[in-house]
Amino acid sequence: MLAPRVKLPPDQRSLLDNYLKLDQSDRESLRAFAEFLVSRSLEHAEPAAAAPPAEPKSIPRPKKETVIGAIKRLSETYYMIDRQDLLTETSSLMSAHIMHGRAASEVIDDLEALFVSHYKRHNDDGE
Repeated sequence: MLAPRVKLPPDQRSLLDNYLKLDQSDRESLRAFAEFLVSRSLEHAEPAAAAPPAEPKSIPRPKKETVIGAIKRLSETYYMIDRQDLLTETSSLMSAHIMHGRAASEVIDDLEALFVSHYKRHNDDGE
């Protein structure tokens, strides 16, 4: 039995149409990036709790890591940084990898440098 056809708003229809055009690997990347964006928005919706310690978690970089995996790892490592501050630059680096074929290892190196610089800025602002 077929599911009933649902009329979607144009923006959702466009997103679904583009998703359906992707191969399985790119679909997984898109889903993972969407999860990253959702977790970032949920983080801002929760009431502020007591300030966590400013020290990053020690999560080593795996030998083989995807760009999405690096974003998740770095977001967890530098949990104290506001993800909204990173969104534009992170999205740009993700796009360079997915759309322009830039090597994952280079993008991950740049992501690590980005998170470190934002962490330093975060600590400087807190003092």
